[in-house]
Amino acid sequence: MPHESHATAIVLAAGFGTRMKSALPKALHPIAGRPMLRHLLASCEAVFDRVVVVIGPEMAAVAAVAAPHVSVEQAERLGTAHAALQAAALFGEGEVAVLYADNPLITPDTLRRMLARRRAGDAGLALLAMRPADPARYGRVIGAGGFVERVVEYADATEAERAVGLCNAGVLCAAAADMRAWLAAVRNDNAKGEYYLTDLVGLARAAGRSVAVVEAPAEELRGINSRAELAEAEASVQAALRRAAMESGVTMTAPDTVFLSTDTRFEQDVTIGPNVVFGPGVMVESGVDIRAFSHLEGCTVGRDAIIGPFARLRPGTVVGPRAHVGNFVELKAAALGEGAKANHLSYIGDAAVGAGTNIGAGTITCNYDGFLKHRTEIGAGAFIGSATTLVAPVRVGDGAFVAAGSVITATVEPDAMSFGRARQQNKPGRAAQFRALKAKQKEQR
Repeated sequence: MPHESHATAIVLAAGFGTRMKSALPKALHPIAGRPMLRHLLASCEAVFDRVVVVIGPEMAAVAAVAAPHVSVEQAERLGTAHAALQAAALFGEGEVAVLYADNPLITPDTLRRMLARRRAGDAGLALLAMRPADPARYGRVIGAGGFVERVVEYADATEAERAVGLCNAGVLCAAAADMRAWLAAVRNDNAKGEYYLTDLVGLARAAGRSVAVVEAPAEELRGINSRAELAEAEASVQAALRRAAMESGVTMTAPDTVFLSTDTRFEQDVTIGPNVVFGPGVMVESGVDIRAFSHLEGCTVGRDAIIGPFARLRPGTVVGPRAHVGNFVELKAAALGEGAKANHLSYIGDAAVGAGTNIGAGTITCNYDGFLKHRTEIGAGAFIGSATTLVAPVRVGDGAFVAAGSVITATVEPDAMSFGRARQQNKPGRAAQFRALKAKQKEQR
């Protein structure tokens, strides 16, 4: 959908998030594997020409997440109106909307409706509002006929005003010139000595301009200021992601136990068992069976593959079509070829495994020497026996056979059989002698 022309979004992301009790800026706390700020930016990118993010001092991490959008700094945290005013030079000449990074779930459709309502010509200011099940301490929107007379903070509201269910979500939209003028006119004569964005409602009304209200679901407009509210938002987003996945042709045997990221992608006829977690960057092709208690992140799973139970696929992993990754198998930056199998208790890291190769139980690739990572290359149709240790860098050729219990440190040629283990020696009667010796030593202590 094309962007609305001549519209700028100002996203306020300078808050510490004191109630989060965290060293991480509030805007960077994740929901479904994506920082809150990124959720909101994705919606803004679908609607606005320009997005500007207002950050606080020493918030380079927030600016990095905001990129490629411009960030401006609010050197002193003097309130929301003051924060928005820091971006005034970038407002342009069209509409300007001011949003909050801790309202991350607003949809593009709601933003478009807000812009359209402002542009209808009968309102100088548009305000987003909601009707939460528990209005709690939200500011109440007082008005009639789709227009706002005033916004009353809970602490200042009468009992009759507190009974009003329509609550202020804080997001405002006005023409750029009006937004500049009203922000500059906000005063800080209040208990906290701060410049509040909500004062724009009174300023617009004082200028003889109407303030229109645009309602949206409370699930979209919820503010996230605590860990508990973050968990509630996570649950809401997860429910939506699961529903969308199932509607697209995914089977989930216990949906409430499956956790997705916003960028998780499935083709049709994928089956997901209980207690499966998808981190960011996962693509699953058709017909894949992902069994219980598996964890996938930054990987691609080819069609008709079987993953798990209790499997872990780490970033950089590509599992080929019809491959099997079994219980307690971990793959990292590894490519498992078509039809290859690693069914039990193995670690395959920084490796390529050819089509049809079998990886025996307890096999590990020793990919790290304490300083650098090294690769293991295993050809097609090879057999790697149980409890094999492959010391990288090393290559095993097509069709090679590695005996169980081997330590492989050198190239195994195609179709060769390799025994990399010590020769077994049996000492008749030695076990009985050993037991007798140790029993005598124990008596003497």
